[in-house]
Amino acid sequence: MAKPRIFISSTYFDLKNVRADLERFVKSQGYDPILNERGHIPYGNKEKLEEYCYKEIQLSDILISIIGGRFGSQSKSDSHSISNTELRVAIELGKQVYIFIDKNVHSEFRTYERNKEHKEISYASVDDRRIFNFIEEIQSLPINNPIANFETSSDITEYLKEQWAGLFQRLLTEHSKQREITALDEIKSTSKTLNQLVNFLIEERKNGDQAFKEILLANHPAFSEIRSQLGITYRVFFCNKKELDELLKARSFISVPSEYWDEPEYCEWINSKTSPNQLLKISKSLFDDENKLKILTPDQWNESLVKIVDHIPPDEDDESDIPF
Repeated sequence: MAKPRIFISSTYFDLKNVRADLERFVKSQGYDPILNERGHIPYGNKEKLEEYCYKEIQLSDILISIIGGRFGSQSKSDSHSISNTELRVAIELGKQVYIFIDKNVHSEFRTYERNKEHKEISYASVDDRRIFNFIEEIQSLPINNPIANFETSSDITEYLKEQWAGLFQRLLTEHSKQREITALDEIKSTSKTLNQLVNFLIEERKNGDQAFKEILLANHPAFSEIRSQLGITYRVFFCNKKELDELLKARSFISVPSEYWDEPEYCEWINSKTSPNQLLKISKSLFDDENKLKILTPDQWNESLVKIVDHIPPDEDDESDIPF
C-alpha cells in the first residue's frame, strides 16, 4: 500500500535531535520519512548533490521545513541556503508544506523588522541575517505559508497531529459528498435526455426512427443498473455482449461457461478476487439473436434483469459447480 512520503528539511547539526524525533513521529503515523542523513536521497554523478534533494521533493507528498538559528550550507545556484531552497522548490511544486520557526528566532525577527536598515546590529538567535530575509520572504507569500513557532520537537508533532487529522476529516467529508455529486450528474444526464427527446419530437424526423433509437440506447437503463450494482464511478456504455465482456473483464469479472449457469436464462460473470466471490447475472433477454443490446425504455425495465449475488466456491471434490 502506498504511504505518504514526508520530506524533512532543515539544517542538520543544530536540529539533529528535532529531526530524529520527527522521524520517529512520522514512522509512528505509518508514513515514510525522507531524511538526507539516513541515506533516503539517492545521489547520482551527473548533477550537483543539492539537485538530487530537489528531485526527491518532487516525489514527496509533504515537506516539513524547520527554520532554526543556523543558515547552513549555501546553495550553488543563489544566495539562499540549501534548506531554504528546498522549501522554495516545494512551494513552487504546489506541495503541502508546514513551516516551523524556532521561537527565539521568530521573536528576534520582530526586532530585525524594526532595525533591518542598521546593518551593524548583530542578533543572538541567528548566525546570518539572511535567515530573517527568508522569513520575510515566506510571510509575503499569498498562499501555502502556514507558519508555527516551536520550542521543542513535541510542539511540532502536536501541531502536525492536529493538521493531519484535519486533512483526513476533510477527505472523509469530500468522499461522502461524492455520492451527492454522482446523484446530481445522473439528474443532469436525465434532464439532458428529456431535452433531447423533446427536441426530437418537435423537429421533423429527418433521420427517421434511427435518431430516436440512438437516444434510447445512449440512456439504456441497464447501464445505470450495472454501474450501481458494481459501484462503478465512471459512465457505463456497451452495444453488445462482447463489449460488455470487455467492460466486466476490466472489473475482474470472468465470463462463466453456459453449462455452469445457475439459471439458463441468465448469463453469468464471476469475480474470484472478492471474498466471497461476486457472481453477476444478466438476463439473456437483454440481447437479441446476434448478441446486440436490445433497446428498452425505462417503463420496460425490470431490476431482476441484472442482479449480483455472493458465490461460495465449491469444495475440491465437488465437480458440479463453477470451476474457479
